[in-house]
Amino acid sequence: MPIARLAATALTTATLAVAIASPALAADPVEGLWLVQAGTAKVKVAPCASDKSRMCGQVAWLKTPGAKDANNPDASLRSRPIMGMLMIRDFKSAGPGKWTGGKIYDPNSGKTYGSKMNANPDGTLKVEGCVAVVCQAQTWKRAS
Repeated sequence: MPIARLAATALTTATLAVAIASPALAADPVEGLWLVQAGTAKVKVAPCASDKSRMCGQVAWLKTPGAKDANNPDASLRSRPIMGMLMIRDFKSAGPGKWTGGKIYDPNSGKTYGSKMNANPDGTLKVEGCVAVVCQAQTWKRAS
């Protein structure tokens, strides 16, 4: 086999291997910046700093920039800013675009709920907070 043809075959094989491996390296559809349903905050969803196999979300923008965590049941936390707060945490993958077993904190009520989230086919994110078997869902839109 001529050297040029051998090199072309090797290049094609290497390109194919990279193409096959690339989807595994792609970001999960839940990752990114999301505008919450009320339009009052944007949450950046990404792998957790403490455990990259789990998903977390931090408040990255607020309509009311100086808002404090005034409704927190822990009085010592009521003066902390909501901006930068870890709002969702510890979600475990249940498949591409599906995450369960997480927690979501609602600064409006000061409560933390069991949560799950799913990327919808229309590009939105369904986020559910649950108490026992009763869940309430919100639809978040991708933000810029």
